[in-house]
Amino acid sequence: MNAAFGDVTVTVDDDGVGQVEMHRPPANYFDASLLDDVVTAMAWADRHGCRAAVLCSEGSHFCAGLDFGATGTPTSEGLEALYRRAVDLVRGPTPIVVAVQGAAVGGGLGLAMAGDFRVGAATSRFTANFARLGFHQGFGLSVTLPRAVGHQRALDLLTTGARIDGTEALRIGLCDRLSDDPRAGARALAAEIAGSAPQAVRSIRSTLRAGLADEFAAALEHERGEQLRLMGTDDFREGIEASLARRPPRFTGR
Repeated sequence: MNAAFGDVTVTVDDDGVGQVEMHRPPANYFDASLLDDVVTAMAWADRHGCRAAVLCSEGSHFCAGLDFGATGTPTSEGLEALYRRAVDLVRGPTPIVVAVQGAAVGGGLGLAMAGDFRVGAATSRFTANFARLGFHQGFGLSVTLPRAVGHQRALDLLTTGARIDGTEALRIGLCDRLSDDPRAGARALAAEIAGSAPQAVRSIRSTLRAGLADEFAAALEHERGEQLRLMGTDDFREGIEASLARRPPRFTGR
């Protein structure tokens, strides 16, 4: 079975493995519309017997977050719409295995962390680059990143904006498995999950994720407020200009 919703396609095979694929290559920049398509596709998969879903994307990179060069500074309303759908994604009942080819950057890393598992390659790149752009992390990373790697490692990644490869991501718990083909590796893990008793899987997942969606939603409200505040600073403007010009930023603290 298959369907399409905007820039997202979805399939569910006879074994209960779903595949939700974003089609905005090469970088798969997101916005509220794309995330709405992802959530709609996930809901469709749930209704059609999906026991575990692979979230993947077409192109060189999994997701590079928001495209500041094309869309400019996000509005409060735009962020609210984006994050509302992010909460819907986290509240979904089906385990999600994210296939990370290329880069997961900024909000794209947040999207990857919203899943239950991540499968990358040794060459995959993971970056929480918000501080290097002059503003606060978003997409619930305040909650999901420390859950995966611990408080101190999360603080390190967020304040330095360090880029790490798949091998390091696996070592610290940011990534769960490595594969030369992340999509094939993610599908293999999803098939393992789908082969377990579905009611037991959902019950176990519900226990281990207890309170996550509420924490995620609360974090998003705080993150959005901090992002909007810092987007009005000179450092944010410098961070975006430096990123687009591919040069080191020169921050002044203003």
